[in-house]
Amino acid sequence: MVVVDPNNGRVLSIVNQKLALSSGFTPCSTFKPVVALAALREGIITPNTKLYVGSRLRMDLTEALARSNNVFFLKLGEMLGFQRLAQYAHEFALGEKTGDDIPGESAGRFPAAAPKEGGVGYLAYYGRDMEVTPLQWAAVISAIANGGTLYELQYPRTADELSQFQPRVRRQLDDLAQYLPEIKAGLEGAVLYGTARLAYDPEMQIYGKTGTCSEDGARLGWFISYAQEQQPRYVAVVLLRGGRMMFGPHAAEIAGRFYREVLHKDHLTTQASR
Repeated sequence: MVVVDPNNGRVLSIVNQKLALSSGFTPCSTFKPVVALAALREGIITPNTKLYVGSRLRMDLTEALARSNNVFFLKLGEMLGFQRLAQYAHEFALGEKTGDDIPGESAGRFPAAAPKEGGVGYLAYYGRDMEVTPLQWAAVISAIANGGTLYELQYPRTADELSQFQPRVRRQLDDLAQYLPEIKAGLEGAVLYGTARLAYDPEMQIYGKTGTCSEDGARLGWFISYAQEQQPRYVAVVLLRGGRMMFGPHAAEIAGRFYREVLHKDHLTTQASR
């Protein structure tokens, strides 16, 4: 688990640094928000576009994100093509380290060409041939949460490092900012009625995207998320790796517990200081 302040790129906590910093993992469905932003920015779809996804069913982007529909994003990937999809992945610095201050961090991997198996559609809905770290996803979801600023991540761990901390802006994603509300609607839907329902709490706003797949004989469960739309203070990325119980909805449940605990403590601290 990685927790980041989306307003400045400061890493607040890492649970299991080996997993968080190592060579990277298949992103499963957590790549879909980036694919959605690319499709909106390129004019391939609008928020009202509905695509046929089978069983006489059509979906718009909000529902497809909320329910993590693979057919919808396979089609977006094929319509975008590899080069355009890669351009947006690199805009979010996928395949690169999130900063220079975190020893042992992996750069992950973004492929140089579409996967031979499944093509660009498989890349779009599953992240085939990609490797991402929880830190990279923390940087990406922070940019979505804060309105389009991609920060370098920094991890101050001593009082001296903290006193000298200064945010470092890596990139302003100005061309994408106007499309972020559509992505946020899908991330909100995932928690309200979609694949991340186990994170739901009626007293707070949680936005997130699950991912579930298998890699090297192990199950992966992802949840990339943030809480509180108006003043987001925390981004939480949960990655589970192991047996049958490692899946995205379970990762969402863990994140939900974290938000309930930390936001409750923040509320009590605020009340006590008044």
